[in-house]
Amino acid sequence: MLKGLAITPPVVGRISIGRVVEKNGKRLPEKDDQFTLTTQVQQRGEWLLHPLNEILRKATSGKLRAIPVRLLFNDPDLNLRADYSLFDRDTGRPVCVGDGQACRRVTDEGIETLPCPSPDGCTFAQQGGCKPYARLNVLIGDEDEMGSFVFRTTSFNSIRTLAARLHYFAAVSGNLLACLPLQLALRGKSTTQSYRSAIYYVDLGVRSGSTLEQALEAARALHERRTAMGFDQAALDAAARAGFANGAFEDSPDERAAVAEEFFPEPDAGGAERRTSAETEATAAPRPSLRDKLDRKAALLGGKAA
Repeated sequence: MLKGLAITPPVVGRISIGRVVEKNGKRLPEKDDQFTLTTQVQQRGEWLLHPLNEILRKATSGKLRAIPVRLLFNDPDLNLRADYSLFDRDTGRPVCVGDGQACRRVTDEGIETLPCPSPDGCTFAQQGGCKPYARLNVLIGDEDEMGSFVFRTTSFNSIRTLAARLHYFAAVSGNLLACLPLQLALRGKSTTQSYRSAIYYVDLGVRSGSTLEQALEAARALHERRTAMGFDQAALDAAARAGFANGAFEDSPDERAAVAEEFFPEPDAGGAERRTSAETEATAAPRPSLRDKLDRKAALLGGKAA
């Protein structure tokens, strides 16, 4: 195994809730309120749709907001890897990746391990661009039982919710996470940060039409069948854990530019970072200006006078 190269789960496609579009000569992230499954091939700056995207859309009457999935590993932290990340926007390369306790940072002396106090308490992160970044690998369909789809996000709500669900399902199933029939679901909420407009995040639950008890029964049955045929889930988890630990940074060099473009965009003219497509809940409605407030008040007063 090549040292310094992270060995990650094989990926056959991407899951996104947005895309990067060209506006006024600039490529900018644009949010969406539904899932899209794509291949890993781009054409004219657009990711080509995966055949499963159309199949799943035909199975629903509206927008694609739920995807049936299984997980590769029993260990929640192998399925979802989250860290604080800072990318060089010019090269697309990761500069610093940490977990809130320790980080791996690129310096003039090479890659060093340093304390990581999280973005709010880190002077190095004050240059901007350091934020939570996660990758979730899931299995969709039965054609390739080791080929996964990857969902990338810098959404705090998505990361927190997915991490909680993974650990909870692992606990209640007796560590049979990889055998549970689950689904990714897109959920909406409103917050003060979004100025009460709708925001979206990704959740994980049992499949529609099923209960947790039924999902647990199905997981035990699948586990027994796999054990009988010699499927070694513990060995698979161990191999994945060793592969992730083999490299300093997870994203491969040919992926970094696309990751930086979508999730770590350049600041706008006002100095604020543009929100990314996957970070939908952080995309707030614009704060009304003083003129907007005065015009609204004048309209209300005019209505009362009438």
